[in-house]
Amino acid sequence: MAELSEQQSAVDWVLSTTRTVRKRLDLTRPVEPQVILDCLRLAIQAPTGGNAQGWRWMVVTDPVKKAAIGEFYRSAGRKYFAAKADSKRGEQDLRVQDSAQYLMDVIERVPVLVIPCIKGRPANVEQSAAYFGSIHPAIWSFSLALRARGLGSAWTSFHLAHERETARLLGIPEGFTQAAMLPVAYTIGSDFKPAKRRPVEEITYWNHWDNTAAR
Repeated sequence: MAELSEQQSAVDWVLSTTRTVRKRLDLTRPVEPQVILDCLRLAIQAPTGGNAQGWRWMVVTDPVKKAAIGEFYRSAGRKYFAAKADSKRGEQDLRVQDSAQYLMDVIERVPVLVIPCIKGRPANVEQSAAYFGSIHPAIWSFSLALRARGLGSAWTSFHLAHERETARLLGIPEGFTQAAMLPVAYTIGSDFKPAKRRPVEEITYWNHWDNTAAR
């Protein structure tokens, strides 16, 4: 039982302290290729629809290619924030935007950019849940494995506004869809804590919508 308790504690720690990391990515410390491979080795243990395992992982460390992707990323990011410029935002929204804009400014300086790809492309909305459900668990497993090793990441998607250009730049063949992009680096400090969330009892319903009484 003691061993099980230690395992549970370790898993709970990783699950509850894996944050989207932007400002605390260490832009100066190299990331060893073996660390990326170790984390991806764990990631591909995730479930995938039909056990198809259609994922591929594009790891970008070349400075010239990272700079080009950075321009794609900033181009889409600026349009996104311009569209939100007149909307009313709370303090938390403003903090997130400030963090996101920081990442836009330094994206090509992050040591590693990882682009998860998956074979095919969903034909319609109905297929999207199953399709992306075959890659998203692996992406999150990758993020958790990074966290356990003192690295951080951010699940981003701005570059997908230029998916075709990115595919040409990196030689990604037709028939594969880019699902996200994760800037990866060691973190500055490791004192991450659980985020503030609503009590789970308020957002969990039993047998009927809005029924929060477990029975």
